[in-house]
Amino acid sequence: MSLKKDNYKSSDKKIMNFAINLAKNNKYLTGTNPSVGCVIVKNNKILSFANTNYGGRPHAESIALNKNRSNKGTSLYSTLEPCSHHGVTPPCTNAIIKNKVKRVYYSIDDKDLRTFNKTKKILKSKKIVAISGLQKQKVKSLYSEYNYIRSKKAPYIIGKIASSSNLNILRNSSPITNDHSRSVSHILRFQNHAILTSYKTINTDNPKLTCRLNGLEKFSPTVVVIDKNLKIKVNSYVIKNSTKSKLIIFHCSKNISKIKLLKKRGVKLIYQNVNNSQNFNLRKITQKLYTLGLHRLLVESGKDLMTNFLIENLLNEFYFFKSDKIISNKDKINISSLVKMINKNYKNKKKINTYLDKDILTHYY
Repeated sequence: MSLKKDNYKSSDKKIMNFAINLAKNNKYLTGTNPSVGCVIVKNNKILSFANTNYGGRPHAESIALNKNRSNKGTSLYSTLEPCSHHGVTPPCTNAIIKNKVKRVYYSIDDKDLRTFNKTKKILKSKKIVAISGLQKQKVKSLYSEYNYIRSKKAPYIIGKIASSSNLNILRNSSPITNDHSRSVSHILRFQNHAILTSYKTINTDNPKLTCRLNGLEKFSPTVVVIDKNLKIKVNSYVIKNSTKSKLIIFHCSKNISKIKLLKKRGVKLIYQNVNNSQNFNLRKITQKLYTLGLHRLLVESGKDLMTNFLIENLLNEFYFFKSDKIISNKDKINISSLVKMINKNYKNKKKINTYLDKDILTHYY
């Protein structure tokens, strides 16, 4: 059953808006599962509410239902089609049926093919009314990344680079942008499962590539390094801390001693063949990361690797930070050609200047 927008009650819209805000609260904290908001209502009173738990389980519907002694005759509001497949946990449709829920509202279908457009049929067979489309437009942006990942069976990838006002970057680790911009960069790290860079960036800048915002440190992304010949320095921060945080290196090296040393340090090494141009196939690498459960990927690298990602059209979004500094010394790399490519590759862009002081952030999408 699907209702037109004008047929929804104002109370239904308000309840779903509450569910949407619940889902937003845990976005980026639910692993590869989507963050869902759920509200249980009876006789115009909210009995319980929940969002998907950290790591993706339990699901919001199960948590909300378990909070009540009785759910008989209730209405359940969920931002996403309740799952109907057996995974690590039983399907939410089972819990809905068992609890004798009378009516289920949800905003959009789940793009996971194991559930997609199946819930209505299951609930209808048990005489439970299922209504989709409530506040659909408000929910679309919430699940844009998730829908892409499920539909394409590939990671959602975001590019990020920073430069001086004259479009130069340094060949060393000296910061270009201010503290405010770097805090935004840490938010991007928190929001992604993995952060990808090249061995050149590791050897030149020796970055930590962690999220260092108070309270979010444990959500630092897995570090992924492209290093064809295993030239990464063994005294770099990411190698020294590879036993504490996950580190993956893609390579095609035959250096047995280096391979043994890196494995001993806890590094996950993945051998990858090169193509005719003697470069890695970046699409294959990102596909491998998808199979490893790394579904959201942030690329923080230098000009060359970032250019290759843009050429392959692999970046769904891009964040370009530009400081008010001018870099004119010899030890610099100009990225004006990269910026031209970014402007060409994306239809939309918007300036995000709030709280960045004199830095300018442009979001391309």
